[in-house]
Amino acid sequence: MPPLHEIAHLAHVELRTPVFEESLEFFTRFLGLTENGSAGDSVFLRAFDDYENTTIKLTAHSTSGVGRTNLRAAGPEALQRLVKEIEATGRGVGWQDGDPGYGPTYVFTDPDGHELGVYYESEWYEPPAELRPSLKNQAQAYPARGVSVRRLDHINYLGVDVEQNRDYLRDVLGAMVTEQIVLDDGSTAGSWTTFTSKGYDAVYTRDRTGTPGRLHHIAFAVDTRSDILRAADIALDQGVFIETGPHKHAIQQTVFLYVYEPGGNRIELCNAGARLVLAPDWQPVDWTEAERAKGQAWGLKTIESFHTHGTPPVDRAP
Repeated sequence: MPPLHEIAHLAHVELRTPVFEESLEFFTRFLGLTENGSAGDSVFLRAFDDYENTTIKLTAHSTSGVGRTNLRAAGPEALQRLVKEIEATGRGVGWQDGDPGYGPTYVFTDPDGHELGVYYESEWYEPPAELRPSLKNQAQAYPARGVSVRRLDHINYLGVDVEQNRDYLRDVLGAMVTEQIVLDDGSTAGSWTTFTSKGYDAVYTRDRTGTPGRLHHIAFAVDTRSDILRAADIALDQGVFIETGPHKHAIQQTVFLYVYEPGGNRIELCNAGARLVLAPDWQPVDWTEAERAKGQAWGLKTIESFHTHGTPPVDRAP
């Protein structure tokens, strides 16, 4: 098992959409991401405080869902150690060229079939003059457009077997398990894991349809709780569908808002730094069925679509 922090952080994620222009408007006008180049059927988008070139690779596709999730290794040696661990599982696909601005990427899959890539070499973003920030420790000027999200926060996959996927992240990539939902029969219905000091970077929740390789949501961080409330007002004004929230999660304590982008992918907005996990010997916090039946932290019941909606739709899943 590799040590914690061999993965430096969740880096950039490819999101697929069947309505490309509408999705692009959502990500730029509502979320406030900035376009930073294109290639083929994809546009590269970035959050203003991302030090790398890309936060989201938005790709025109026949259906919705997630493409490759990219992870940055902590260094060249860490990358080689991780590749060795991955190859030993038989889930390696092999080395490929990275997206523009990124070096060689080792591509692999998790037990559920989601595609991931790990790399180290990366060009840091250099803003053009009109996007240069006044504070040199910020990657890009604040866009003051839409929600103006700061960074990608986490990804939540749907998984057929939560335990198998959780163990893969922990045992192969060095993730720490921070919180879980443990059902009365002893099985795990949800697992929150981190590569960093955040409470979570990657989540698996059980896909009730038994369909592999799907996405529950990706999440972007804003600075404060009040930014979540403002995001709800902006969604209302722009005609963005609000699924649930604003409210506060019991698990991980993030204040949240869930919306759908036009392609059907669920997007969460959450407050940055809700909790940090600094203890190297942290023990997972397990939540029971009875505790989860109480709903979210302030009593909001979990909406039914939270358990049924995922992308791509089941009839379009690979």
